[in-house]
Amino acid sequence: MSYDEPLRLPAAAIPDDCRDWTAGRAAGWSAVLPPRWTFLRVRRSIAGAVTTFAFCAGAWAAMLGGLWPFVAAGFAVYVLWVLARPELVWAGAPALLLGLAVEAPSLPWAVTAFGALVVVASWAAVAVRLRARGAQLERALEAAGDGTARAPDADAPVRRGRFLIPLGLAVLGLGVLTGATAQLWGTADDHRGSWVMAFYLAGLGATALVSAWLGRRRSVALRRTPAPVLRVLVRDDAQGTTEVYAADDLAALRPLFTVDLTSYDGDAETDGDDDEPDPAGTGNDARSDTGSDADRAEAVEELERLLDAVDDDTPGPVREAVLFGAPYDGAEVVVLSADEDPDQPPLTEWSAGPVRPLSPSAGVRRIARAKAREERHRQLETRARESAVDRTPAPVRRWRAGWLDWLAAALLVQWGVWLSWTGFTESDLSLWKLGLVTALGLYGAVRVPVKLAWRITADRSGLWVTGLRGPRHVPWDDIRSVRRRSFELKLRWRDDDWSVAAPRWAWFERRRGLVHPYDALAAELSAMRKDPALRPTGESTAPERGRPLWPLAVVLALAWAAALVLWG
Repeated sequence: MSYDEPLRLPAAAIPDDCRDWTAGRAAGWSAVLPPRWTFLRVRRSIAGAVTTFAFCAGAWAAMLGGLWPFVAAGFAVYVLWVLARPELVWAGAPALLLGLAVEAPSLPWAVTAFGALVVVASWAAVAVRLRARGAQLERALEAAGDGTARAPDADAPVRRGRFLIPLGLAVLGLGVLTGATAQLWGTADDHRGSWVMAFYLAGLGATALVSAWLGRRRSVALRRTPAPVLRVLVRDDAQGTTEVYAADDLAALRPLFTVDLTSYDGDAETDGDDDEPDPAGTGNDARSDTGSDADRAEAVEELERLLDAVDDDTPGPVREAVLFGAPYDGAEVVVLSADEDPDQPPLTEWSAGPVRPLSPSAGVRRIARAKAREERHRQLETRARESAVDRTPAPVRRWRAGWLDWLAAALLVQWGVWLSWTGFTESDLSLWKLGLVTALGLYGAVRVPVKLAWRITADRSGLWVTGLRGPRHVPWDDIRSVRRRSFELKLRWRDDDWSVAAPRWAWFERRRGLVHPYDALAAELSAMRKDPALRPTGESTAPERGRPLWPLAVVLALAWAAALVLWG
């Protein structure tokens, strides 16, 4: 269905007095968004990379510069709060400034001044961001007017935080364990490094727990009383995140915000009742088992459909929806939308993450990037199809690791050797470093052979994918998707997946008109998966399918062990 014809909600599903959140009203809401320098919207990958860098810098400053482990780890956790959990900055910024002030006499003045400047500047940026939330809430309430309604499934169990709570407890416990065993590791520098790691893990665990508490608190508040309602349009992007548009933005040109949603299936809570024995012997047990099997099969099919939609790299259709809850940066919402299957009832979804607003320019750029990706994928698949049609049919087609994969393997080995050489010397031998270096060697022994010698062989029966234990056969009908995502080529089939990564520079490729080998391979395999006429016509032989890679892994592991013995 084209995007200018959104899937409509049944009139009975739309609450009374529910206003359309038109582009004109939404413009007022967007006008009060904070500027970009307030870290309003930072990619998860960038946030993770910046936080990791801050942790490494803090650990280095603690071991070599004498910075307190609490302050060193606190900076890394504080960076995460600034980018992803601004509510906690109010407590983190004063604590860090106090730690810097107490430790200032033992630190170079430049370090103290730089740390204080970073904390104060980020604190001010977060203050501007949090202050703007009130204005966003006011504009959203003005747009909703008197229209309120109870959220659908308001009596359902609150699932918000079910993942973060156990995760936070586990990471917090790991941090406590690291701190309790810090004195067991090697030298004084090792002790300080262990305490930095302990405080860092404890901070991450506490962050997860507080995030879960905030999410559950806002989710429960949304259920207790009638919430403001707005009529909008929604669409799932290629990664499964929901984009929310104004009610009259039929072409989906400018998303207002994005939010991760999850659906609640009430039938799952009652499955246990259907499994009770039937004392009267009426045969309800058999029907219940049959129904349970059918439900499980349907659930598996639905999961496969969702995974296929995500891997398809194309957004879903535009759907009419009702938004329960006033949207603002960090808010929780409920979305009642038309299902993609017109025979199904409206779909109720709860936010699984906070609302993340998009400025007008950011929203336009997001759509432009998505359309450019779609067009590039279409061009690659069209080119691959034309090349396959023009080429003489081959009995077998093969692809194998190239120079980019060898470069990736070399970089991995170089990184492992450098890390081991700098952290593991004869004069500075400790048990935890020996364990770290051994783990690095085992990881490299498993990954390097795949990078150096991976092979995919296509014949008329399917694909043969090399692995440590030997080539695996994947029938054509079992293949779900072949996609290049970021640095990774990923092949997914019915019950498993396979991936390999290599460097890429998207800007340089676009500028020079180059095609990454992973893109070409993914396009050709996708064309073969969709069109049986393009597939090879013969059966591959054992030598063509490749050999097991475990012998090479064993050789690399033994070489690493020998190097450790020589160093030790």
